[in-house]
Amino acid sequence: MNAETSAAQASADWRDQIFDVLQEHDIRQVYHVPDAGHARLIEHCQRSNSIRTVPLTTEEEGIALAAGAWLGGQRSVTLMQSSGVGNTINLMGLTKTLRFPFLTLITMRGDYGEFNSWQFPMGQGTPKVLEAMGVLLYSVDKAEDVRATVDAATRAAFNGGQAVAVLLRQKLIGIKSFGKK
Repeated sequence: MNAETSAAQASADWRDQIFDVLQEHDIRQVYHVPDAGHARLIEHCQRSNSIRTVPLTTEEEGIALAAGAWLGGQRSVTLMQSSGVGNTINLMGLTKTLRFPFLTLITMRGDYGEFNSWQFPMGQGTPKVLEAMGVLLYSVDKAEDVRATVDAATRAAFNGGQAVAVLLRQKLIGIKSFGKK
């Protein structure tokens, strides 16, 4: 068993913990683009009778849908990868202008152990860009911290009326290799 497989097995249940937190906080809609880091969580949500999952063509659609869900009395979460954060910046301002809660869970690239050079710029810029847009940031890189971090972020978003992003670091999600050594 290599280190990558061992790390993946050790943190295999963190997506299950996120699903449990979403259920506990009555999240009814989940928006996502395809992402291997979120795949297990997306599958849980798709099997749920209480959650509607909506695939996005681009990440910024999740912000508009989150506003609509909130106006309709439902809570939502947008799942994305750090490479998609740049697509959201123009619409991210809606969260402050329209004063609605927004929760996003972001799997990070361009971080610890990254092999793909084009992932570095947005991966490194993601926290700075989100902070510049007034988004509260929570970061997690250990499986044992996932539940508490996502719970705290969900409370800040929906009880505190904030735009909140949880950065799921590459140490947590595992280093993608795509067959590269």
